[in-house]
Amino acid sequence: MQIFKNVLQLHSESLGIREQRSKLIAGNIANGSTPNFKARDIRFADAVTKAMEPQKPVLKTHSAHIDLEDSPYDVGYRQPVQASEDGNTVEMSVEQIQFSENVTRYQISLSLLNKKINGLMTAIKGE
Repeated sequence: MQIFKNVLQLHSESLGIREQRSKLIAGNIANGSTPNFKARDIRFADAVTKAMEPQKPVLKTHSAHIDLEDSPYDVGYRQPVQASEDGNTVEMSVEQIQFSENVTRYQISLSLLNKKINGLMTAIKGE
């Protein structure tokens, strides 16, 4: 079973990161006219590198401690090319391009994952 995890982990992690990134970018677009809203994003390459590293479980020593599983990826703020007077850093054209690119790459990752699964199924069946 470990071999299946190793083969599929990169594509699985990629899909999760792309999904989270889509949510952040959609939130940026939705808040495009909210004063002082700061556009957020995930650095995909850094997130994949971090996700592929062996993780040690975080142990909570007290029931009131915050569960860190709610934010598995490092979310940063986007630096605007042109600052807005109301403090909002969302640049709609940038967000739309990023969203479109992220959706396309999500579909590519999904396609690659499907090909990996089909290849594994072929190997299991001995075809």
